[in-house]
Amino acid sequence: MRYRGREVGGESGVHLVMESTLTARDRVGVQDFVLLENYTSEAAFIENLRRRFGEKLIYTYIGSVLVSVNPYKDLEIYSKAHMERYRGVSFYEISPHIYAVSDNTYRAMRTERRDQCILISGESGAGKTEASKKILQYYATTCPVTDHMSTLRDRLLQSNPVLEAFGNAKTLRNDNSSRFGKYMDVQFDFRGAPIGGHILNYLLEKSRVVHQNHGERNFHIFYQLLEGGEQDQLSKLGLERNAQKYHYLVKGCCPRVSSINDKNDWKTVRKALTVIGFHEEEVEDLLNIIASVLHLGNTQFGEGEDGETQITTEPQLKYLSKLLGVDGEALREALTHKKLTAKGEEMISPLSFEQAVAARDALAKAVYGRAFTWLVAKINQSLAFKDEVYNSSKGSSSVIGLLDIYGFEVFQHNSFEQFCINYCNEKLQQLFIKLTLKSEQEEYEAEGITWEPVKYFDNKIICDLVEEKHKGFISILDEECLRPGEPSDISFLEKLEDTLGGHAHFVTHKLANGKTRKAVGREEFRLIHYAGEVNYTVNGFLDKNNDLLYRNLKEVICQSDNQILSQCFHKEEVTDQKRPETAATQFKNSLAKLIEILMSKEPSYVRCIKPNDAKQSGRFDEALVRHQVKYLGLMENLRVRRAGFAYRRRYEAFLQRYKSLCPGTWPNWHGILADGVATLVQHLGYKPEEYKLGKTKIFIRFPKTLFTTEDALEARRPALALTLQTSWRGYRERAKYHRIRHAVLVIQSAWRGMKSRRKARRRRHAAEIIRKFIKGFIYRHYERSPENEYFLDHQRFSFLMTLVRNPPKSVLDKSWPIPPPSLTEASEHLCRLCMQNMMRAYCRRIQPEWKKQMEQKVVASQIFQDQKDSYPQSVPKLFVASRLDSEEFNLKVIQTLGNDKVKYGVAVTKYDRRGYKARPRQLLLTSSFAMLVAEAKLKQKIDYAALRSISVSSLSDGFMVLHVPSEDNKQKSDVVLQCDHVIEVVTKLATMADKKNKVNISQDSITFAVARGKEGVIDFTSGPELKVAKGKKGHLLVTAPQLNPR
Repeated sequence: MRYRGREVGGESGVHLVMESTLTARDRVGVQDFVLLENYTSEAAFIENLRRRFGEKLIYTYIGSVLVSVNPYKDLEIYSKAHMERYRGVSFYEISPHIYAVSDNTYRAMRTERRDQCILISGESGAGKTEASKKILQYYATTCPVTDHMSTLRDRLLQSNPVLEAFGNAKTLRNDNSSRFGKYMDVQFDFRGAPIGGHILNYLLEKSRVVHQNHGERNFHIFYQLLEGGEQDQLSKLGLERNAQKYHYLVKGCCPRVSSINDKNDWKTVRKALTVIGFHEEEVEDLLNIIASVLHLGNTQFGEGEDGETQITTEPQLKYLSKLLGVDGEALREALTHKKLTAKGEEMISPLSFEQAVAARDALAKAVYGRAFTWLVAKINQSLAFKDEVYNSSKGSSSVIGLLDIYGFEVFQHNSFEQFCINYCNEKLQQLFIKLTLKSEQEEYEAEGITWEPVKYFDNKIICDLVEEKHKGFISILDEECLRPGEPSDISFLEKLEDTLGGHAHFVTHKLANGKTRKAVGREEFRLIHYAGEVNYTVNGFLDKNNDLLYRNLKEVICQSDNQILSQCFHKEEVTDQKRPETAATQFKNSLAKLIEILMSKEPSYVRCIKPNDAKQSGRFDEALVRHQVKYLGLMENLRVRRAGFAYRRRYEAFLQRYKSLCPGTWPNWHGILADGVATLVQHLGYKPEEYKLGKTKIFIRFPKTLFTTEDALEARRPALALTLQTSWRGYRERAKYHRIRHAVLVIQSAWRGMKSRRKARRRRHAAEIIRKFIKGFIYRHYERSPENEYFLDHQRFSFLMTLVRNPPKSVLDKSWPIPPPSLTEASEHLCRLCMQNMMRAYCRRIQPEWKKQMEQKVVASQIFQDQKDSYPQSVPKLFVASRLDSEEFNLKVIQTLGNDKVKYGVAVTKYDRRGYKARPRQLLLTSSFAMLVAEAKLKQKIDYAALRSISVSSLSDGFMVLHVPSEDNKQKSDVVLQCDHVIEVVTKLATMADKKNKVNISQDSITFAVARGKEGVIDFTSGPELKVAKGKKGHLLVTAPQLNPR
């Protein structure tokens, strides 16, 4: 019973789940033909294929058999992501795919520890080779890989282009048709990793080497070598880059194919040979053989003077001698003569022209065919698992086999090759039916379901017709080939009629009735195969079956220096008198071994179908597909599969999918699975004849029952979706609330812990600081030490921070914090620097007018501070530029000044020298002199240079005396003036005249010059108010109030 793998409830990432497509069956068809309602109808079968092909769904199941339709274009379904989707997923839980078969086979091998095989069959062009490539790529990508296994994986993959180059050719139906059968074993270790491989090849179409039908080509390697080979290499091989010049390559009249790039393919093959492990010497020998075949085809014969056959193309003979590594004369002799043995004596007999051509072609076929066999053996050596110690220690490995075999072939002219191919398909069909029935019966018995015998056509009668000893087709063919005399194809046909004339599946023109006789030629016979009737042309059967090479040709080739040929042709063949087996017998024996191999393995099947002969994507030729469905035996396969129950499912999967249709099983069934399924089907109204319950599976007989259940599920889905959405939203919100609540608790806990830890750290730190502080306070008067350094540093820091926080606000602010003893000197420096800084800042901010004002105030301070009683009252009063407005200046006086400008003007009272009469005057100051003006008249001009000094009293009066030299005739005498702004006037006059040091402040009296030799005196006394009077002695008495007692 096939392994089905684990069941999955749902794969959201997968393209289609099997049951999900049941609801779309009207559009895309069913993806398992077993679910077809009218399963006996070939038309319904083909229509289902057509629907799926139209939707680009190229894969469909017949139970466990995969039917593949070639799309003739690249589909985006073979990526690594698709491989992962099918990896480890149950066979029926996902849409049909070649990867599903690959994965199911791989897991069955791993789980059951039983060898597996995948049988791929179909017509030429149906996609068999591509299917085998996809399977190998899947294993190479998904299986465990080590360095050694990586190398093996590369060799497995690279063996394909090499085998395709030497074994594939362009035919009418396929540009890359495999012209040999291939069975490949992939060996896996106990971990499921590929560790080795082995290839068996069957029935290479050697006749293609020497002949091709119109529109076909020889094997790819010839064209690849001519197109892609380097010029030096071609010259060495004696070849030209033109396929038209070679007899074996022009018979099909198709040297180039638009879909094939021979040059690029040559590069791929050369790289692949290196990856596989071919040495350069081996590659060189192999290419020599390929080139020798082309030269053999160009070897021509003619008749000599004596009528004997001789070679007329000497250059070809020289190249053949060089490339094959044989003696040229010996080869010439062997190609034109044959060696006969009669009564123990050897005789040399010349060959006729036709015989020489046949000998040449036979040599070409033999050389190429045996080189191909050697190539396969060499690849097998590269793929072989060599670690015997590892192999024995880990137990026996498991194997997956891939059989890429030709499908049933029916051409307009069918010959020996088609006979062998169709015989092979008969044997495989026999095996397929037996194994399918066996698998079905085992599954029924394992589930306890009664097995009902299935009627089917047993093609054993056809197989016996072909292979029965002494009376079978192959035995008759061999007997005719071996009998003395002159056997021919016609005599062989007559012997078939005599021996098999009464067989129901054998017909000839002679044996047929009137209606059938028209369809069978006189040189044809008809075999009625399981897939239909096929007419075979008897011409060539004997020659192809003999496949003989003259002994003297073998002797020459056995002497070859070419290492490949020396391994392919053994000297024992020459000395052995026993006749070699015929081609048919060899094929029958190898086929029997293949069947034995397949019987020892658990098979899977891939049936490939070509949708049209034009190789166009999207085109579906129903007649051609019907022909292949018939010849592949797909309807017979479906009938056998549907003989019992159409659908089967494990209980857990069935219950998981349909439990929502029954209240008793929704939302969950907690009892025995079988009881749950029984409850479900009873609620759905299944009739007893519609189903059976096995041990682990439910069997449903009719697809209609399943479709009804699926439609009910589809109708139920909206309500299910709403319920699931509601439950999900509730669950999501509750989960969100719990997450938030948990997060809040975690944050709160963490925050409280952090706060507590911080508080404890602060307390410990505070206690340590307090201890340091107290200890430092105790030792504060000692020298700096560890005990008091913290306290002293704290004192300094506190002083500096106090200074930073409360610095002096202005230059007049004399406050300064008391420094600790250790910072006394530093405090003085800081104080000085601070004051300097504030003074600079103050000076930078002061305006020019204010600066001038301050300069005058400083001069006033220098002159009058602590000297004159009225000075303190003048300090807050600003000095003005002039006490007179411009309108108060007389124009005549201004004109008299000329360029000199009045800097300052003030109204004063002048006292005469005699009598001290008070007279109003204007005191005008310029840059070089001072003058007294009475209205428009200049009364006196005093040059600053002539001004000796200025005298004022210490009281609050406004008197001042300007002393001038008495000997100066220009000056009359000292000038006595009174002014309300005496401090301002004296300051400005002293500044302009540069007489700051010539200002005298007297306590009691001021003496001044009245005239030459005469002096006057002003006496000052304190009193309640200001009084000016003339005294008895001629002195001027001034009484002024004392504002600031000293």
